[in-house]
Amino acid sequence: MNDTVVIKGSKSGIILVLSPDASYETLKKDVAAKFQASASFWGAASKAISFKGYELSDEQKNEIIDIIQDNCQLSIVCIMEDDPLVESAFRKSIEDHAIKDKDISNTGQFYKGNLRSGQVLDVETSIIIIGDIKPGAKVISKGNVIILGSLKGNVYAGASGNPNAFVVALDMHPVQIRIADTIARSPDNPGKSAKYETKIAFLEDGNIYIEPLDKDVISDIRL
Repeated sequence: MNDTVVIKGSKSGIILVLSPDASYETLKKDVAAKFQASASFWGAASKAISFKGYELSDEQKNEIIDIIQDNCQLSIVCIMEDDPLVESAFRKSIEDHAIKDKDISNTGQFYKGNLRSGQVLDVETSIIIIGDIKPGAKVISKGNVIILGSLKGNVYAGASGNPNAFVVALDMHPVQIRIADTIARSPDNPGKSAKYETKIAFLEDGNIYIEPLDKDVISDIRL
């Protein structure tokens, strides 16, 4: 394990060096063991991560991140590509993650990965999620929620009471959407749609409406 997985920590991020000679299954087990053993050292910090050594697909990167978060209290806020200024990029990512409440309406952060049943992503800013929200998963944001994937779980936007918050998804089939104090639920037997269509959910006159996202709707968005 010592040779297959090496964790290099910095103030803002983690560089995970994986042996190119090990199998992917071995790396997964060794990553789990490494972070479980060092869980007390890392605590509940928010970190960016960069991978070196082993060529990982996007799906494998997300799986490794899930393994890390399942075996310690670390929150991986983003994936950074190899960059000569990686430390600077790490620091900026973490600073953006800790943005103040007063800047929520005009700022946000990214999350890359799928949220599975039982997982909750609770953020202080608007959030852009690159992945799917599976049934049983939940997103809570004081700002807006944009999902570059499918929404089949629960979303709570405008959690600070902002009625102008909105939710966008490439595939919009939520169990429940809440904006500020208004809740909308999907029908028990939703009709099947043959095509994916980007939609936006917004609050107007006390009701939540879900409509296709087009130029007219975008021009009416209030930030």
